[in-house]
Amino acid sequence: QVQLVESGGGLVQPGGSLRLSCAASGRISSINAMAWYRQAPGKQRELVAQITRGGSTIYTDSVKGRFTISRDNAKNTVYLQMNSLKPEDTALYYCTTVGYNYWGQGTQVTVSS
Repeated sequence: QVQLVESGGGLVQPGGSLRLSCAASGRISSINAMAWYRQAPGKQRELVAQITRGGSTIYTDSVKGRFTISRDNAKNTVYLQMNSLKPEDTALYYCTTVGYNYWGQGTQVTVSS
């Protein structure tokens, strides 16, 4: 079993920044890649960014240049730094293990003036 706990969401004005954190615990030694997904009301859940244990990353096109995913393997924590936030970034953001069906409870990000 793997437990994932997200934090860091909130309400921010357009152009603002937030940093999300995802703390992993449990049987995590076999977990290589971690990812952030998001789901906006009425839309499908989509991949935002992914990072391997070695640090290789991928991003969905809409966040490239604005979001940065990183991880601290010693702390078993994955981060998502979100800059230049837009109203369309509003969603529930989830942390997950790639290849294993473990998900956090989600953290709400709302971008609004």
